[in-house]
Amino acid sequence: MLELGTKILLSYLLGSVNGSLLLGRFRGVDIRREGSGNAGATNALRTYGLVFALFVVLIDFGKGIIAVRYVAVMPGFETMLLPLAWTAVVCGLASIVGHIFPFWFDFRGGKGGATSVGALLALWPVAVLPVLIVWVVCLLASGYVGLSTILAAVSMPLFALAYRPDGLSLPLLIFGSAVAVLVIYAHRSNLGRMRDGTESRVAIRGRKGRKRSR
Repeated sequence: MLELGTKILLSYLLGSVNGSLLLGRFRGVDIRREGSGNAGATNALRTYGLVFALFVVLIDFGKGIIAVRYVAVMPGFETMLLPLAWTAVVCGLASIVGHIFPFWFDFRGGKGGATSVGALLALWPVAVLPVLIVWVVCLLASGYVGLSTILAAVSMPLFALAYRPDGLSLPLLIFGSAVAVLVIYAHRSNLGRMRDGTESRVAIRGRKGRKRSR
């Protein structure tokens, strides 16, 4: 129990290192007071430009990988409460929770997209391309970044059900389902604006947004 609790805590604290908020500290700004107010890559791109946003994505993406590939398999513990596959899943989810509710930044973070993809890459590389395809197709069709991220997250458990060459992987199904729930919850304000017709779109094929996406 101590081992699992320690790994979960470390993964959560790692996830709490929010890329846009961390880099914003170096610039003396709080991105949550800029643009849409969201501490994510989309607001980082629109507020401070491409280079800033790329570093944000690298940090947020990387911590999902580190939680699964390194924290989950940390040596020095004598017993394991869960099999490694489940420990990796739990650590990946803890890093996503940390990103959305960061301890270091008053529990107001991003929406979990990049960190989820990083954890997915470490857990199940074959699923990354289909998930990204869903995201791109939805973005091109709708122009909504939030909706694209939600549908990409929902595609994770569906892919786990559809693609199972060695039988259904329960850890991956649980991971995908939990990610979908977390991402939908984190985007609840986007869903509300889409319902009200006030959510902005990315300018694609001449399409122009009405407001900055949050």
